Amino acid sequence: MESPAEALVHALRDASASVATAESLTGGRLAARLTDVPGSSAVYAGGVVSYQTHIKVEVLGVPHDLVDQHGVVSAECARAMADGARHLLGTAYALSTTGVAGPDRQEGKAVGTVFVGLAGPDGTQALALDLSGDRSQIQDATVDAAVAALAAALAEAAARCASGQPAEDSPLG
Repeated sequence: MESPAEALVHALRDASASVATAESLTGGRLAARLTDVPGSSAVYAGGVVSYQTHIKVEVLGVPHDLVDQHGVVSAECARAMADGARHLLGTAYALSTTGVAGPDRQEGKAVGTVFVGLAGPDGTQALALDLSGDRSQIQDATVDAAVAALAAALAEAAARCASGQPAEDSPLG
């Protein structure tokens, strides 16, 4: 039985689509999960680990005003990071991760407050997560959620295409 990451890589390949990543709290774990899959180089373009805020701004193009208004632990930042990675690396899709893995609060947000961004042909969405566990468990759960979010978006797009239905809002919100 294939893993969720293997299924995602195969779905991307079947859709002739590519993906990039922009990671903060996961520190490269999402990229590692994807590239652990043999053949992932056909669909995974690359990623940016933007652990520090200035990398989010200077490399990914997250606006200073957005950071000032919403902080880096926000749905707005997750969406901007995903958009930035998608444009920077020229992919069909991009995933981003930002949040608080612990052990301390950040920007007044509790440990386990996480946002996953997903940018694609139908727009950019963010998924809010409230996770528990230690630092490693929160990071792993975030990667799991990111993989699942893109897999769901690809399945939804394939179903729409097969039925001839127009694009609708993503369930990510």
